Amino acid sequence: MTPDDDPTAEFLDGVRAEETPWRRDRPPGEQAPERAERPERWGRTRAAGRAAAQAAPYLQAAALVAWLASGAFDDGSGSGNQSG
Repeated sequence: MTPDDDPTAEFLDGVRAEETPWRRDRPPGEQAPERAERPERWGRTRAAGRAAAQAAPYLQAAALVAWLASGAFDDGSGSGNQSG
């Protein structure tokens, strides 16, 4: 079967959408325009998100230390210690 006789290729050529203008407008080699700045109303939200992301490893370490300490200072009266 030759590529010209391929019914799938013929079908795809018939249903393929045309290239959108926003993909053709810029000449090759020209850089894209810079993205618009985000509104200032999100400044506090972004700052809070950055702070939470920076603090996450410390919070995980603190939780691990607390879990280890709770196991080290277990008095044996809990349900986890079943020695008889």
